[in-house]
Amino acid sequence: MRWKQFLTPVTSLDSTKMQEMLDKTGEEVQLVDVRQPSEYRSSHIPGAQLIPLPTLTKSLDQLDRDKPVVVY
Repeated sequence: MRWKQFLTPVTSLDSTKMQEMLDKTGEEVQLVDVRQPSEYRSSHIPGAQLIPLPTLTKSLDQLDRDKPVVVY
């Protein structure tokens, strides 16, 4: 599948390590919330973009290929 190439390399991080990485590098990342719309409305990380998991492969054009992507 071509979408796997877009999302590599993949690293799993817990929230603490993610915050440390962002603080250290100052790098701008794209946050993608892959939960359902009702879950997103209930609570989400500010600045996160909602792209429900079932639609992720069809929505890759909404992401900037030049920025790292954090999916949760």
